Amino acid sequence: MSFESLIEKVRQAENALEARERQTAADWRQAKASWRDLWTPGRLLSVGLVSGFLVGKVEPARRMTRGSGALQLISAVAGLFAGGSAQAAAGDAEHAAAKAQQTVDAVTPTGADADATTPSSAAAVPPSQRPRPTPESLRAAGLL
Repeated sequence: MSFESLIEKVRQAENALEARERQTAADWRQAKASWRDLWTPGRLLSVGLVSGFLVGKVEPARRMTRGSGALQLISAVAGLFAGGSAQAAAGDAEHAAAKAQQTVDAVTPTGADADATTPSSAAAVPPSQRPRPTPESLRAAGLL
């Protein structure tokens, strides 16, 4: 294809686009005019009455949920249940911590099992300096 034929194709495409734009604008003007013609005084009055009736039916229900605090009641009850769940989880965490401390105390060598650097009393050693239990030591103690 030559350069001139390509330029001619672009011109044809531009003309087609402009024609479609004009057609779309004309269609829009026609739809707008038809829409306005449809709204006669009788139709406006009937639509106003129907919409007023619907708003009158919906508004008391909206006031009930907003004004009486039904939503606030629901959220308060949900908070109550969430608080109870959190308290139960805290109790479980305390129990798990106590059990873990017992496990560490059971696994920590004391007395004859202790080496020369470990004091004979486990209570004398701060928890941060106690040896960490390994799976092997837990199995040996019969805890695993």
